[in-house]
Amino acid sequence: MATAANSMALAAQARRSYVEGLLRGLPAVVQAVDHGARILLSQVADPSTMMRRRDMVEDLAKFQSAWLAGAMSALRAALAGGGMSAARPADLPSPSGRGGLGGGLTLVDNDTIESEILSSRLALAMMDRASWEFTDMRSRMTMLEGREELDANDVLRPHVLARIVANAWRQAGLSHDAWRALQTVLHEEFAHFAEEAYHEINHWLIEQRVLPEIDLRPFIRRSRNAAWSSSGTSSPSGFVQSGVPGARSEVHDETRLMTRAGGLVRSADHAEAVLGRLNRLIGRQLPEFANTQAARPASQALRAAITDAQQGITKRLAPAGDDVRGVGVQVSTPMLLEELHQRKQQLKQAASTPVERATIEIVALLFQSILTEERIPAAVRVWFARLQMPVLRVAIGEPDFFATVDHPARRLIDRMGACVMGFDATMRHAGDMVEKEIKRVVQVVEAYPDTGRRVFQTVLTEFEKFLEHYFKNENEASRKGVSLAQQVEQRETLAIQYTIELRKMLNEVPVQEGVREFLFHVWADVLAMTAVKHGLQSEETKAMKRAAADLIWSASAKVSREERAEVIRRLPPLLKTLRDGMHSAGLPVAKQDEHIQKLNNSLAAAFTAKTAAIPHDRLEDLMARLETLEELLPDAEDVEIDESLVLDLSGHESSELEVVGEGGSMPTPAMLSWARELQVGSWFMLDYRNRNEAVQLAWQGLRKQLSLFVSPQGRGILFQQNRLAAFLQAGLLVPAQDESLTVRATRSALAKLDVDPNRLLN
Repeated sequence: MATAANSMALAAQARRSYVEGLLRGLPAVVQAVDHGARILLSQVADPSTMMRRRDMVEDLAKFQSAWLAGAMSALRAALAGGGMSAARPADLPSPSGRGGLGGGLTLVDNDTIESEILSSRLALAMMDRASWEFTDMRSRMTMLEGREELDANDVLRPHVLARIVANAWRQAGLSHDAWRALQTVLHEEFAHFAEEAYHEINHWLIEQRVLPEIDLRPFIRRSRNAAWSSSGTSSPSGFVQSGVPGARSEVHDETRLMTRAGGLVRSADHAEAVLGRLNRLIGRQLPEFANTQAARPASQALRAAITDAQQGITKRLAPAGDDVRGVGVQVSTPMLLEELHQRKQQLKQAASTPVERATIEIVALLFQSILTEERIPAAVRVWFARLQMPVLRVAIGEPDFFATVDHPARRLIDRMGACVMGFDATMRHAGDMVEKEIKRVVQVVEAYPDTGRRVFQTVLTEFEKFLEHYFKNENEASRKGVSLAQQVEQRETLAIQYTIELRKMLNEVPVQEGVREFLFHVWADVLAMTAVKHGLQSEETKAMKRAAADLIWSASAKVSREERAEVIRRLPPLLKTLRDGMHSAGLPVAKQDEHIQKLNNSLAAAFTAKTAAIPHDRLEDLMARLETLEELLPDAEDVEIDESLVLDLSGHESSELEVVGEGGSMPTPAMLSWARELQVGSWFMLDYRNRNEAVQLAWQGLRKQLSLFVSPQGRGILFQQNRLAAFLQAGLLVPAQDESLTVRATRSALAKLDVDPNRLLN
């Protein structure tokens, strides 16, 4: 551990190494952006998009040298200034819109505002990828420097690098339109670059024994472009990069794997950590905000203002007629944001306490982030906007909204967001149905303004019931798959129930071992399959139960000539029934032959009286119990469908249903727990059978022991719980969202409050 004498020097050296690493790596990132722009140009698109991309590539080729030079000049200025005082050059806009040495207010032009918006999005993209590395680095630096937090404009913060990059872009003569056309590439390249930068600084600080115990990612391999080395030059940690083409995807895959290995931390624990940081930041400005136990009823003036704002927003953002899709055309995102900004200012004027003003500001920041989430369809965005006032009313009256991750208002937003953020133009019909339900949910919340969290809990329950019904009955992509998955679950559950009861029934009956194994491992499944196809009380199911009784009787010792003659008479129809049953259950002919041969051996043993005889009264009792077997079955809720009872579900495979029987890595208890926490409607990326595609969790069985994912094309992929956990563990199944919508929005709010905490009080 660094001593007090050299801790400040270590911090200064780390900050200097960070900036020097950025300077070494930036040329390679600019080259990667240029390469990404050319790849975009090569892709098929509509004529207007192609023209924009062509202009973008030409401008980038002309001005990228100036862009690189400007960014490197600003970074050198930051380094010369000690890494903090020069972190935001004078020509960069103030995030709060204030400028001038005297702090007086000045007008801010649209170009500056647009640059600030674009740089903020880039900073969020960098934090999305680098949040863990940044958090570790920040903990180490604040410990070395003996402070609670990094300065708002410390060069180590991602928004400082983002602002430098965006400002240099504009100064070089590149347009905002070109940036937006290339935004995906810019976000991807700089997010990886930031992650690598923070990783190397963490690695170097660990070597100096600065909080080595918090390092969670020591094995992540580094970058495609050797961004932190030049011609083999080592990074601050002495780590020389490979520079192997394609290593960037390797970094992504390995980072993804390690993130998934900490999947539970990335969900509930991560959300709590983000909320905790928000409360600490606000608590430094408003200590009374930290009291989340006592309810804080809004002042009368604020309640009236919220009601007026909600009515105004409802009227302003009301769709034409009942066509939800029309909303996305009529109301653009800038219009939404402007409307809500005006309402926020009016609400702050009506607020009577600093806590009320702070709550209004935070909720506004949360919804600003939600409404600028590009993956939310435009038609749905309006309904999220209309939730702002009901959520504000709850947040003011129930301060635990900011302290707990399971508040129903927060969970409702997350559930709705998780469902709609995977829809695209090819899934319009599916999207429309979910949008209509979201519309209904929001209108119910608006209709009961004074019920607090109760209305949110009610509509959350209703929304989850809707999803269950929707995927089962309404969604064309999932309906067939859910039906097949339910049949699989019913069959496997019945097979286990039959096996359990047959074991009890034959526990003290002297049945030949070969027959016993056949009944447990084969015939129980035949009974289940027949019951699923024809019904528990059907004649077909009764015939299969009679076959089981005949087999038990035939395999018991036959000491008289009459008994042997009876066996010979019954044997041909019995064997035909056994074959028919195995065929209906999907057993191949070779397996049928194998089982019949073993049964013939058992029957031969019965003829030689090498097996025990079953007393007549015991046999009669056994027959009666088989007739009423369904009445004795254990409850389905108590049956676990896992590998210990059902070894192979591959017999259920079809052209419409894939059964995942292999792959992944041995899951930990944490992964099994995470697999049980997945929620219907959420989107994932699945890497399976040489495909990497988006899938949606459409159905979960009893006790979530079977889970069905459906592709947009309607193909079902069925997992048992252990296999699902194994895929999560190996990073072969990755949530489309690393964190929930409200957690992402909270981090966005934190980034803005870090820069300008005074906005809480204004």
